[in-house]
Amino acid sequence: MDQPVADEALGRLERFVGDWTMRAHGETWEGEGTTTFEWHPDRAHLLQRGSVDHPDAPNSLSVIGCDGAKGTYTQLYSDDRGVCRVYDMTFDGTTWTLERQGEPFAQRYVGTFSDGGDTITGQWLADDEGSGFRVDFDIVLERRTGE
Repeated sequence: MDQPVADEALGRLERFVGDWTMRAHGETWEGEGTTTFEWHPDRAHLLQRGSVDHPDAPNSLSVIGCDGAKGTYTQLYSDDRGVCRVYDMTFDGTTWTLERQGEPFAQRYVGTFSDGGDTITGQWLADDEGSGFRVDFDIVLERRTGE
């Protein structure tokens, strides 16, 4: 029996690969840091590593994979506080979304690649009490080149 493969869905993620500078701005904090996307050696998963120069912001590691039959994505997130979360993810080549429901609050991220692909502008949204999403913080990733 032939099994569906994930080549097409994983191929779309190539746009992320590289080193990025991250700038975040929110009501409760501002920070800068770096994010790196790289393929796991088997190229079946994309790894995202992030570090932020702010004492309240954790360093993180995420594993992005997909269901080859459905063409859907999942992000497994963990950070140095011991927080682990699972996000449903979509990516259409331009717009990147992450979303999760559950305690301690629902979250949604929506980011958009610039035309040239060297900037991702987005927002993390949170719904603390089921009353609707509010902006938690804005985030801009800029691709680092020639360093």
